[in-house]
This record gives sequence, C-alpha cells and structure tokens, in this order.
Amino acid sequence: MAAVGFNINGKAVSVDVETDTPLLWVVREHLKLTGTKFGCGSGLCGSCTVHVDGKAVRSCQTSVSQVSGKKVVTIEGLSPTNSHPLQKAWVAEQVPQCGYCQSGQIMQAAELLAANKKPTREQIVTHMDGNICRCGTYPRIVRAIQRAAKEA
Repeated sequence: MAAVGFNINGKAVSVDVETDTPLLWVVREHLKLTGTKFGCGSGLCGSCTVHVDGKAVRSCQTSVSQVSGKKVVTIEGLSPTNSHPLQKAWVAEQVPQCGYCQSGQIMQAAELLAANKKPTREQIVTHMDGNICRCGTYPRIVRAIQRAAKEA
C-alpha cells in the first residue's frame, strides 16, 4: 500500500492503495465517481475511457501509480453542468439506448475534438474505432460528434 496523489476533475486527491490497482477501481470505489464504467477489463471496449493529461486512456489498464502527479478527467469532470458540446449533442441526437458505453464514447470523442476542431467523418470513425457500443448506435455517435464540432 502507498499513498498516490493526483488531480481528478480539478481536485487534488491522495489514495492509499496498492500501486498496481487499476485507475478504474480507484475512480469508482475509492473516489465514488461512477460515471466511468467497467466493460471488459481488458482495455478492448472503451467503456472505462478517461483522460490523463488530456489523452484518452483505458482506466482498466492504467495503474494508479501511472497517474501519480498527473491530471485525470472523468465524465463527471468534462462539464459539471453537462453543458459540454458533446454532452448536448448526445442528447440532441438521441445517442444512448442502454447508455452503458456512453461516458467512454464521449471521453474518446472529446479527445478528438480537443485536437481536431473540424474532423471529417472518416477521422471520426477512425478515432472512435475500439469504443464498442453493444446497442449499435454508431451512426448516431458519428452525427453527435459532427454536431458538437459545428457547435463548439
């Protein structure tokens, strides 16, 4: 056990855990931020996507020691008022069905729009590849990202 300090959603935190504990479990169980979801546990589905220093990462495959001293942003920190252009576009395009993968989808898309304000459809599809939606709302996801790019 060791104290690991990092910044999450603009707040400095320190957690006493085994240093190889996946960030996902620290976020959900220790910090009680449950918007980040457990999907596959292997980094293949994207449900657990968060940002570490602005880069989208799979929190189930990122140990807490890897974020020591870094800035972590979860879906709760993307916009405390749910007013991020992606969050508004997700609602407008009626993206979610079950909703389980959506926080990971939005965090992956946010990384894209932070780097590329006006991505093409092909760039969106390529960037989002690897984030799985069991309900198959991929066309709505693409439309929502396009809408957010126009409105941002």
